[in-house]
Amino acid sequence: MRILYEYCTQPTERCADMGDSNKSKTALRALQVLEILAASKTPVPVADVANRIGADRSTAYRMLLTLIDAGYVDRDVGTRQYKLSYKVLSLTKFVLNDERVGELVTASLRSISEQTRESVHYCVRDRFESVLLYRVHGTQRVAIDFKIGDRSPLHCTSIGKVLLCHEGERFLEQVLARGLAQFARRTIVEPEALRAELRRVRRQGYAYDEFEFADDMRCVAVPVFGKGGVLQGGISLSGPSSRYTQDHLVELRDCALREAHELSTKLGFEGPPM
Repeated sequence: MRILYEYCTQPTERCADMGDSNKSKTALRALQVLEILAASKTPVPVADVANRIGADRSTAYRMLLTLIDAGYVDRDVGTRQYKLSYKVLSLTKFVLNDERVGELVTASLRSISEQTRESVHYCVRDRFESVLLYRVHGTQRVAIDFKIGDRSPLHCTSIGKVLLCHEGERFLEQVLARGLAQFARRTIVEPEALRAELRRVRRQGYAYDEFEFADDMRCVAVPVFGKGGVLQGGISLSGPSSRYTQDHLVELRDCALREAHELSTKLGFEGPPM
């Protein structure tokens, strides 16, 4: 899916707003450098890094050298270009540090995949995006190639709408203030239409994405809750519209709802079946 790949590999533009005096411009730029390197399949020359962060070449070079000293960036000896080091991976263990939860989530995803033959994903919200934490591959020959760490917008994906509909009004206002970008022919770009959609998603307990993120893709997502009914994340399935027919979406939805409720119960949720 070209549009999906382009979105998920673009570094976030979190360094654009430097007006807050409490922020460190240098630190924000360093993080942006890491995101630029992460988004590239090949080592990146310093000139490209400088252009992307809006700095001169010497500034970008010093920043890269600092990140090399810290162990998060490597320089290719032959091309003298830059890439992430494996030390970045060590950071993830502190995010995914609950092995029991990971095992429970993976078991649920595996069960859904075995029943449907589809790839299944578990995502959580990270600021204004959903991020994929766990996945299990299906056996279908044609599938959407999501990867661990991929991000997607909240307003036009099934998983995003599941995560967003359980947030408060203040956060929703922040999402709306950022604008609702159009990704496909049915992307919801009107604030009131999104509000109505989120109310429907919360009421029915699942969300569809029918040509909202890509013109040839459909998706379904369901929420996962923990103790006290707190939203933990969501389970989603995505595929080409040729296979993800309306009937198939319903089958996938029902399977995902059953497994999500069982997973939620194991995580401490005491509510009724979803």
